[in-house]
Formats: sequence, structure tokens, C-alpha cells
Amino acid sequence: MDPDAYARELASEAIAEGDPTGWFERLYAAAADGAVAVPWDRATPHSLLAEWAARSAVVGDGRRALVVGAGLGRDAEFVAGLGFDVVAFDISATAIASAKQRHPDSSVRYVVADLFDPPGEWRGAFDLVVESMTVQALPEPPRRAAIAQVGPLVAPGGTLLVIAAGRDPQTDFGGPPWPLTRDEIDAFAVDGLTVDRVEELREPDAPIFRWRVELHR
Repeated sequence: MDPDAYARELASEAIAEGDPTGWFERLYAAAADGAVAVPWDRATPHSLLAEWAARSAVVGDGRRALVVGAGLGRDAEFVAGLGFDVVAFDISATAIASAKQRHPDSSVRYVVADLFDPPGEWRGAFDLVVESMTVQALPEPPRRAAIAQVGPLVAPGGTLLVIAAGRDPQTDFGGPPWPLTRDEIDAFAVDGLTVDRVEELREPDAPIFRWRVELHR
């Protein structure tokens, strides 16, 4: 079964049922049963995250980091390797169980949580928040509501790194994913965050490009 096609089928069913986040658990459960692969399951962190960390010479020094929509843990493990004290969450209980099984000796604290209703103690608690390819997996609505929930998790003086597929406003794309427009990227700047660096990484004639964006409080 083609993993991308299966993910889109699950997403369409969940959206039609009025549960736009419900397809994540269904996908990870199917993957845990060996029925299908998770389309974004990779052995290495996202290349744009790794490049950013190398370029910025990022060192965690025990500071707190949060990975949004951690899935099977590839980015969370990388961030922990930089020296951060990492919390990684996903709405899918199966994803979190699979991440713990995959990384049994990890220092990362993998937890089940909902971005739309995060634990109150997370507000303003993290020196680094990584939002990599998560909100783009949601249709609109509730994508903008999800975007608004990310920024408040960043601590004073902290950084939000956003990595996402991108599109120009006049270009539509049937998802998932639903690539983000610049207007949606700017919407991450809430609760005192400012957009400090925006990279549009484009290939010639491609309708979709990639965003890598740094915001700071």
C-alpha cells in the first residue's frame, strides 16, 4: 500500500467525520501493526533542522526544548543530542509508545498531548520549540488555531523554529500536507514573538517550496 495515498485516505475520512486530528492515531496504529509505513518515518532528523543547528552552532547546555508533533522521535532525539532537556509530544498515543520502544535509552520525555489543549505548565516554559511539518498536516480549519497555540510555549528569550512546506497564495494544493503561505508563517508571531529570519527554499518551477523560519521572544 502506498503510504502517502493511505495517509490521505485516512485524513479525508477523519475530516469528513469532523475529527481532523483523528487520522494520526489511525495511521500510527496501522504502522505499528505492520500494515503500512508512516510516510515521514526517517532514520535521520529533518535536514533543515540539522542544517540550522550546524549553521547556528546550537548547544543546548541543559536548556529546555519542546518538539511539537514528535511522531517516532527523529527530531526529538537530534535535539536531545545537542544538549537540550527535551519534551516531545504527539496526539497519537501509538506514536508515543512506538517512539519510546524505538528509543528505549533516550533522555527525551515522550508524552501524549494535544496542541489545542497543552498542559498549562508548558506556557512560556521552553527555550527552544521545534515545529517541524506538523501544523501543515491539518486542514483549515483548524490549522490557524493550531498555529496560534505554538508561540505561547516559547520562554522569554527563547526561539521557535518552524519548518514547513510552503506555497504561494495563488497556488492551491490538496493535502495532506497543506503547504503554508507567508501569511500563515507570520501568524506564528503571537504572544510577543517576532519573525527574525525567513528562508524560502525553492527549486525552479516547483509549485511547492520549503520554509525555515526563526522567531524569538
